[in-house]
Amino acid sequence: MEIAVIGNEEFVLGFRLAGLRMVFVADEMNYQEKMLEAMGDPNIGILAVDAKDLAYLSHNVRNRVLDSIQPVIVPVGGDESDLREKVKRVIGVDLYKAEDE
Repeated sequence: MEIAVIGNEEFVLGFRLAGLRMVFVADEMNYQEKMLEAMGDPNIGILAVDAKDLAYLSHNVRNRVLDSIQPVIVPVGGDESDLREKVKRVIGVDLYKAEDE
């Protein structure tokens, strides 16, 4: 399984510099098409996306993306509660939960 990233040129640049080879460059016009292409690739296990770019998706596709477990879609740049809920949904455990909660 590979890690991939989807977003505009500026967003994916850092991932490319870090060595990611699976990069999908997308803008507002083709974002949904590229997202569906990436989600359909069986070699992708984790797909990093810019959280604000999710607004480019239709309601149905956005729900499918947020509920996806293969690949796991990781929105980058959202608030911590988004990540907390995603981790809890994927692995079934709240890793952020304090012992006294």
